[in-house]
Amino acid sequence: MGMKMTTLIIIYSLGILLNIVYGAKTRHLKWELGYIFWSPDCVENSGIGINGQFPGPTIRAKAGDTIVVEVTNKLVTEGTVIHWHGIRQFGTPWADGTASISQCPINPGDTFVYSFKVDKAGTYMYHGHYGMQRSAGLYGSIIVDVAEGEKEPFHYDGELSLLLSDWWHTNVQDQEIGLLSKPFRWVGEPQSLLINGRGQYNCSLAAQFSSNSSTTQCTFRGDEQCAPQILGVLPNKTYRLRIASITALASLNLAIGSHKLVVVEADGNYVTPFEVDDMDIYSGESYSVLLSTNQNPTNNYYLSIGVRGRDPKTPQGLTILNYKPTSASKLPLTPPPTTPQWNDFARSKSFTNKIKSFSTSPRPPTNSNHRIMLLNTQNKIDGYIRWSLNNVSLMLPSTPYLGSVKLGLKKGFSQSKPPESFPNDYDVMIPPINVNSTYGNGVYTLTYKSTVDIVLQNANALAVNVSEIHPWHLHGHDFWVLGYGDGKFNEATDVGKFNLRDPPLRNTAVIFPYGWTALRFVADNPGVWAFHCHIEPHLHMGMGVIFVEGNARRIGEIPNEALACGLTAKYTGRHR
Repeated sequence: MGMKMTTLIIIYSLGILLNIVYGAKTRHLKWELGYIFWSPDCVENSGIGINGQFPGPTIRAKAGDTIVVEVTNKLVTEGTVIHWHGIRQFGTPWADGTASISQCPINPGDTFVYSFKVDKAGTYMYHGHYGMQRSAGLYGSIIVDVAEGEKEPFHYDGELSLLLSDWWHTNVQDQEIGLLSKPFRWVGEPQSLLINGRGQYNCSLAAQFSSNSSTTQCTFRGDEQCAPQILGVLPNKTYRLRIASITALASLNLAIGSHKLVVVEADGNYVTPFEVDDMDIYSGESYSVLLSTNQNPTNNYYLSIGVRGRDPKTPQGLTILNYKPTSASKLPLTPPPTTPQWNDFARSKSFTNKIKSFSTSPRPPTNSNHRIMLLNTQNKIDGYIRWSLNNVSLMLPSTPYLGSVKLGLKKGFSQSKPPESFPNDYDVMIPPINVNSTYGNGVYTLTYKSTVDIVLQNANALAVNVSEIHPWHLHGHDFWVLGYGDGKFNEATDVGKFNLRDPPLRNTAVIFPYGWTALRFVADNPGVWAFHCHIEPHLHMGMGVIFVEGNARRIGEIPNEALACGLTAKYTGRHR
């Protein structure tokens, strides 16, 4: 046997051994994306399905596994990408799935292969990141279990998974056109709230408790696309509920009648357990809660989700917690939990401030090297309504940032540096004095391994006495949430109040109306990363920024297919 063959056998055997020791696997998936007719809320509409399914299939893996997803675009008239929300993509920034940022859109008829490692156990999600395809139903769940031989820091007997979303009867193309029109046409409030892709628009699971006499009781055979997914449980057990919100607009509150919830995980990170009657969850967030089935086992109970942060015009989303062997068709004897008042922000802040890091979680660096202050404002550009950060509204370039950085293409995006702060005299409590903003696609450059602070400052929108909730999501990282505050951030006094003892690690954080939120992270992941409001229409209207981290040398090989558009197209086939 020759030396070369012997070496191959040794390498192959070592690979098998490593797989046995670490339990790591490569999991292959093959997906086709296409428009389908579906009835998520009992009204037929068109949406995006994966392999003819809505929502998309759940990805389940163990920490350390590699996920390979072969995505073929069958949408016929539009490109697509998929973002793996919460997966940090160490070493694979090209697989983050962000159009014009990490890759070119996948053209109709083309196939793109994502390959990435899920390095950390937790509850995550995936969704479209091109146009407003998330609103069209391009989403699903990712569940990462602990690696072989490891244990969670809490016990449970069974597991249930909830993917929460909102649903419109107006198609996404019309929504997009309205947002970019003059005069402006808002998307409006969703017609339905969905639990695991199922809701009820023209009937209710709890009509007997409704104050509206015209409300009809839903009756289902069980095979309808809008029939609720009943949550079956056994008495006197502890269940882990994995909850992820993929909503395009709605902030939600979740509760289960007569039951307490113990929060144990947030965005793939353990937190110090705490008990609540109900919980707020914003778009892009995920949680695990423990549910004890300690109520009367001869009854069933409603699980409800309702709108928070906006004047609700959408009915609650409902399903039923079914204590087996009680029949699932037995309706609960008590009404669904009442969703708290939509503008009770004190209650929202109380829940958010209870979230603290777990005892073994890493602590943040004591000081930062770089602080960026981002003022969120609603503005106008040539009469079009936009959202801006420090008076710049994001307009993505035609060439992916990642390719431009890797290849040193100065014309791929603006080389003008966006502002890192805003005027000290800006009054966040009133509409902007000067409503005019500008388009931009410049980037914030972060020194590799530096510690970065981001302070998100909320402000009054264009209308008087209007300031909205914005959940902000960072790609490629988790961050520590160092604190929240009301009014305008004061660097001289508020920095000293940062929580450095037990701040939670998250990948999505909310800023409350007329308030600020302070975040800290270490720029240890070379690549180009989006940081944006996770409300789909707001991102579509420019509410985001771009971070470039590390230099071209630190960014590894990029597949040619990710660069086959714009200025990078001519390099495909010969650049490595």
